[in-house]
Parts: sequence; C-alpha cells; structure tokens
Amino acid sequence: MKFLVRPLFSMTTYRLWTFLLGGTALLVPYLLIYAGLLQIMGTAGRLPADQVLQSAVMLLAYIAVSSAVAFIPAVRILSRTAAETLLDVRLPEETAEGMRSWRSRRRTAVWWALHIGVGGGTGLAAVIALPVAPTLLRAVFGHSAALVTGGALLLGVLGLPLIICLGAAVGALLARLAPALLGPSPADRLVQLERRAEQLIERNRLARELHDSIGHALTVTTLQAGAAARLLDADPEFVRRALSAIEETGRTALDDLDHVLGLLREDPSARTPQRTLADVAALVEQTRAAGVEVRAEVGATGGIPAVVSREAYRILQEALTNVLRHAGKVSVDVRIEVRSDRLELEVTNPVGSGATPRTGGGSGLRGVRERVALLGGHSTAGLDGTRWRVHVTIPVVPLLELERQ
Repeated sequence: MKFLVRPLFSMTTYRLWTFLLGGTALLVPYLLIYAGLLQIMGTAGRLPADQVLQSAVMLLAYIAVSSAVAFIPAVRILSRTAAETLLDVRLPEETAEGMRSWRSRRRTAVWWALHIGVGGGTGLAAVIALPVAPTLLRAVFGHSAALVTGGALLLGVLGLPLIICLGAAVGALLARLAPALLGPSPADRLVQLERRAEQLIERNRLARELHDSIGHALTVTTLQAGAAARLLDADPEFVRRALSAIEETGRTALDDLDHVLGLLREDPSARTPQRTLADVAALVEQTRAAGVEVRAEVGATGGIPAVVSREAYRILQEALTNVLRHAGKVSVDVRIEVRSDRLELEVTNPVGSGATPRTGGGSGLRGVRERVALLGGHSTAGLDGTRWRVHVTIPVVPLLELERQ
C-alpha cells in the first residue's frame, strides 16, 4: 500500500507530471493536424471499418511530422534541459558535434516520439478521464442519483490516486530511458575521452615546464640570496656577483613564464624561443653561481632534432635543481654525448652529508620520466654506490629521419 501512498506526497511525482503535461501540450497540435487530414480525406464520421485507414493516416502523419521536428539540433537541447529539470536526470555533457550528428538526431526523434506519444498520451488520458467519468456513470446507472454520486465518490477516492501513480510510473520509465536517448553516443563519448586525454597531456606538459623552469630559478635565487645575506659584510664583492646572478636568473624565469602563459592562452605571439642544449653553458654558470662546482663534458649537439635538444635541456635543468635541493653545494659531473643513434645525458653527484638519499622520485623525476617516455627513450635515477646518478638515453635516428621527410 505504501507504494501507492508515497507518490501522492512526493514533489518528484508532480515534477514528472509537469513533464508529461508538457508532452500533452505538444501532442495537441498533432491531433489537430490529424483531424484536418481526416476532414480533407472526407473520412470523418465513417463506419468503424474505416477507422483502420484513419489510424494509419494518424500514425504516418505523427511519425513524419515529429521526426522532422526532432531532427532540428535545438530540439535536442530543449529535450535535454527538460529531462534534467523535470525528470531529475543527470545527463553527461555532449559536444556540439555530437548533438549535430545524425545518430543523435535519430535518437532525439525516438525520444520526441516517446515524450509526445507515451507521456503526452498519458497526460491527455488523465485530463479527459475526469470530466468524462460522470457522463459514463450516468450512462451506466441511468438517472439513479445515488448510484451516480456513489460512483463519482469512489472514482474520486480511488481513481485520482491511481492516475497520479500512473503518471509517476510513466515519468520514471522515461527518466530511465533519457540517458540512453539524450546522452552522448558511444562515438561521442570516445571523442570526449580523446579530448580529455589531450588536455591532460597538455596540462602535464605545462606542469613540467613550470616545475623545471620556474622551480630551478627559485631554487638558484633562494640559495644565492641566502649566501649573499650571510656574506653581506664580509665579502661585498661576492654579494654583488650574487645579486647580478639573481637578476639574470629572474629575467630567465620571466621569459620561461611568458612562454608557458603563451601556451595557456594559445597565443603564438606571446611564446618565447625555448632553450636547447645550446644554452647549457648559461645553465651551468647559473648553477655555479649558486655555489655548486659543475664539471661539464658536452659533445657536439648541433645535429640532433630540436625537440630532443629542448627536452634534454629541461632534463638537465631538473637534475641540477635536484642537486641544489637535496645534496647542497657538492661537486656535480655532467656528461652529454651524442652517439650514432642516441643522445646520452648523465648527471652524478655525491650525496651530501646529513642528506637523506631518496629511493623514489618526486614530481621532478616523474617529469623527467614523462619527457623521456614521450621520446621513446629510457631513464634511471638512483644511488650508484655513494653517488646519486641520473642517466637518460633518447633515440635520435628515427626523429632525424622524420624531420627529413
């Protein structure tokens, strides 16, 4: 009994009924079109045998007109809004291309037919049933006022709740069908997933750029500022060099920041040229200015692809930043060598006294692995005896052949 009583006092029931009555309002023009067609054909008032033709005409007119209307993309938008608002359905986001596709338009036509045919028909039957009921009672019980009154009371007590529950059931059925007919198609969901994957890749790339460039600049300037503060009175010349290095590092960081902001805004004019292995000497000097002794062996790198040169520079920058953060002012050995088919980059340093060796990797090392993986290379980072070693190998021959093509 509860399943009959509970819908009578639920606001959801009356929202569902609002949706059904909306379908009834849309159904009325179709009925008028149907009546007009019958008048033109001269079939109104014929014998019951002619009702088969009338029903066929009504069905064909209904399907043709409703399908034509539902193929308008705006109808799908209105149908989705009505379903989300009145049926309390949460529909996944749909792309504009998906809404305009013929697959979605066909599913909209099916939904439109269900909304008007099933939902509107239910609402129309309910609207007609109550006024017609007294007439039917008089036809059954004649002029017996007592029976007619008793029947009307019985219909009022039982009939109205049943009609309300029927509308709730039909609305709930339509709510279950809405995601399949008004939600994105499997092809559209695949497109959305591909776009989200591309956005995630782009966000990760921007995060790597910010972490490696701005993170390196902040680490270097922090160490230089701390050293300058300690030697402010004892060694003014060192302080001047430190402040000059901080100024230069700040300019470099601003250029890198402008580049990343240009990527975010998709504004090519705001992007600055990215640094490559040709800028390794300046990077090494920045690191030395922070108090780290760097011994660098850099081979000829002019013939490697630009993308490899850019990514290798960022990898070296992150490796040197990690030395400053986790090992302190220790000596660092850098080796960059281009062999026949690959680029090798190695950075080693002793673990600083009192420092805790890392066995895993933070966001910086994760960024290094991502950069290397995108280029089909291999990277390792970890303790090698008493030294921390970062070793990267990136193939260059396939990329060179691709550039030539």
